[in-house]
Amino acid sequence: MRRVVVLEHISLDGVIQAPGGPDEDVSGGFALGGWIGPYTDDVLGTLLRRQMALPFDLLVGRTTFDIWEPYWPHRAAVWPGVNAATKYVASRTRTTSDWQPSVFLNGDVAAEVARLKQQDGPDLHVWGSSGLVQTLMAHELVDTFWLMIYPVTLGSGKRLFAAGTLPASFVVTSCATSSRGVIVVTYERAGPPVSGTQ
Repeated sequence: MRRVVVLEHISLDGVIQAPGGPDEDVSGGFALGGWIGPYTDDVLGTLLRRQMALPFDLLVGRTTFDIWEPYWPHRAAVWPGVNAATKYVASRTRTTSDWQPSVFLNGDVAAEVARLKQQDGPDLHVWGSSGLVQTLMAHELVDTFWLMIYPVTLGSGKRLFAAGTLPASFVVTSCATSSRGVIVVTYERAGPPVSGTQ
């Protein structure tokens, strides 16, 4: 059985939009793209490389796929596994790509992901893909969050935990802090929230 692992660069106020560059995703008038740049260091780089070296298949939304499709095939030395991984793409408009292997999920995405989770194979890693992540969370399909929490607030933009997020509790299974204040933490789903007693 496969797990769904959501991996995100996230600001203190929960924004995950366009961490990598100014033109990555300007939808909604977002003008702060590239906000992770000042926080790069060797500690964060090592943690990222370790995570990227794990066995995985990709599960992404169409926008993330459109950004990655022209980029990663030419950078195999940076992330060798991304080209070999099966790329499952949630899209209502696309059905093919030269970046193989790619499988387009054009129907009921939640049902298709639930089916994928029942199969043998590596975990399904979700990077970016804010709309897809909302769907996965709404159907309780996310098993793990691997978050890089940056010491910055952005005020606006697409948020990881948007309106409609279902109640859930998590346990921390790993945590590290970079020299520039980025907290890298793994949260594993632990069931519904439990109220404290007085």
